[in-house]
Parts: sequence; C-alpha cells; structure tokens
Amino acid sequence: MLDPFLVDLIGTLAGALTTFSFLPQVIKTWRSRSTRDISLTMFTVFFTGALLWLVYGMLLESFPIILANAVTMVLVTTVIGLKLRYRHLEALAS
Repeated sequence: MLDPFLVDLIGTLAGALTTFSFLPQVIKTWRSRSTRDISLTMFTVFFTGALLWLVYGMLLESFPIILANAVTMVLVTTVIGLKLRYRHLEALAS
C-alpha cells in the first residue's frame, strides 16, 4: 500500500494543476474585458461539476479534493461573473 502522505501529495498536485489552469483565462478576460468567445453554458456546467466534487470531498473528508474544488469554484465564478458583467458591453459593440 502506498504511503497516505504520498497519495495526498499526488492528489494535491493534480488538483492544483487542473485548478490553476483556469487562472490564465481569468487574467485574459479581466485584461481584455471581452468574454465573447467564452461559453456561459460550459462554465455553468463546469461549476456544477466542481460543486458536486466539493460535496464529494467533504463527504470523504478529503482535503485535496475540497481545496482544489473550492479554488476552482472561485475561479469559475469569476469567469461567469465577468461574462455576465461584460455581456451588455459586447452587445453594444456588435
């Protein structure tokens, strides 16, 4: 059996890499103030999945799952919020 610390370390690294993959999108959207090519449906579905993963992590009391999905939800919520905020500006520009 693998060392539980090593298992948690692998889970934490995997969660960090997948979670922070959203950071470039958040930064690009913030700087460009454009969300024209971002799918609100995709991010809403992804948010729902992350929420379910968060609940799953809480049920298992798994810190790596909880942390990764809590941060993911913050980043995804930021993109959704920017999409909703800039939607009217993009409609005016069209």
